[in-house]
Amino acid sequence: MERFSRLYRDLDSTTKTNAKVDALKAYFAEAPPEDAAWAIYFLSGRKIKRVLPTRDLVDRCLRATDLPYWLFEESYAAVGDLAETIALLLPFEERTSDRPLHEWVEDEISVLRHLDEAARGEAIERAWRAMDRSQRFVWNKLLTGEFRVGVSQRLVTRALAESAGLDIADVAHRMMGPWEPTPSFYKRLLSEDSGDVEISRPYPFCLAHPLQEEPETLGGVKDWLAEWKWDGIRAQAIHRRGEIFLWSRGEEPVLEQFPELAADLQRLPIGTVLDGEALAWKDDAALPFGTLQRRLGRKSVGKKLLAEAPMAFLAFDLLEYDGEDWRQRPLRERRAKLEELLAAQTFERFRLSPVAVGESWDALAELRRESRERRTEGLMLKRLDGPYGVGRTTGLWWKWKIDPYTIDAVLLYGQKGHGRRANLFTDYTFGVWENHQLVPFAKAYSGLTDAEIREVDKFIRQNTLEKFGPVRSVKPELVFELGFENIQRSTRHKSGIAVRFPRILRWRKDKSPDQADFLDTVKSMLPEGTGASQAEAPGDEG
Repeated sequence: MERFSRLYRDLDSTTKTNAKVDALKAYFAEAPPEDAAWAIYFLSGRKIKRVLPTRDLVDRCLRATDLPYWLFEESYAAVGDLAETIALLLPFEERTSDRPLHEWVEDEISVLRHLDEAARGEAIERAWRAMDRSQRFVWNKLLTGEFRVGVSQRLVTRALAESAGLDIADVAHRMMGPWEPTPSFYKRLLSEDSGDVEISRPYPFCLAHPLQEEPETLGGVKDWLAEWKWDGIRAQAIHRRGEIFLWSRGEEPVLEQFPELAADLQRLPIGTVLDGEALAWKDDAALPFGTLQRRLGRKSVGKKLLAEAPMAFLAFDLLEYDGEDWRQRPLRERRAKLEELLAAQTFERFRLSPVAVGESWDALAELRRESRERRTEGLMLKRLDGPYGVGRTTGLWWKWKIDPYTIDAVLLYGQKGHGRRANLFTDYTFGVWENHQLVPFAKAYSGLTDAEIREVDKFIRQNTLEKFGPVRSVKPELVFELGFENIQRSTRHKSGIAVRFPRILRWRKDKSPDQADFLDTVKSMLPEGTGASQAEAPGDEG
């Protein structure tokens, strides 16, 4: 645990990528395989199943510190992190534990779920007594499932690849899909030859950068493939050795949620892996994202939902064919084989993602204006002579998205942020006018500069009307321009609508609250045929 907590401190104390990589490499150079496997597991964003309610942890801390709950709450509000708050409050004499990470996880955390409440509390307190403050902090992070330290899976992959002298693409592929943090896995991960790839394992997804400049800066238009950017769930369809799998970009198996895709998946030639987008699709057109959302997170899908939210898979890349990895072949060759494969037989729900054909960038820009009518987010630009990359590889894929919808809204509520922003009001709720009242419309927390955040924070503190736990209502005086990608009806929101990816574009200090937009103006942006949504929109899969 000492080695792992030291790694946490090293990673948390710098924002420099190379320094983080060096810290990771130093850790992997000295950590035993059984510890290194668990470190990779946590650092790559995986979590162990929660073994106790957060309230149990808080109660045990209150018992150990003899503090009243209100004082704990005040401390938590000041620190902004539960694990750190508890580590700072505990009064025990500090000791340094030399017990290895894997023992703390396998012999202590895993046992907690089998204990009754009293025994569980005693075990937690014994662990706290055996550790120093930084170790307790990391231990608490693992217990609460909130272990985050500012490194991506790609950064961990890079450090492992450099440590072992391997290609980063090989290491990234071995880390995809399900695996257990065991010494044998760690050794396979870093071996020169890991043997056959597990039949279910997807490839690391190639991701796109947002196009910030004019497309002419990319060179000739004929060097690029333009495709519509669909608003669905990015997925890989796999057929290997007679078994089929559908993986989301979040490395979750999703075939149970989209069972009607199974028949077409089975029709793919054995040894095939396709990259594409799973969409709600009917009458040869995409349905609103809210329709797709109704399918997400389900163990089974009933007949009614199958009929109301039918699915399609729009394939846009071929990653494996006849059991051979095709990712290093140029896109024009992968696309040609993909077209041939999908034309070879009749598929009911698997389709080729259509391209946008233009003889010039101006012609593509004209097509791009049709994006909302097609229920797409713009265009994807992919270099025809490029391979299929790992993660966001600069120069291969670009997102040429349409301009967002915009409205002017009034700040209604503020809430404190988390982590380093725990002492600032950074999460905001905005409203628009309806019948001479401001109706909550959207929440946003990005888009302001640090100086503007401090200014808004000061306004909230000085103009609070009411407090609702951590939320404060404020005088409706500040106007902001908000941007968002899509809009749909919603029965969960008081305004009757939900928007995707709302963010602050600018502070409209030139406008008074009465000049903010009306709800009817926002509703006029709804595309025709938009149905009601019951769920919040998740993050961008593109």
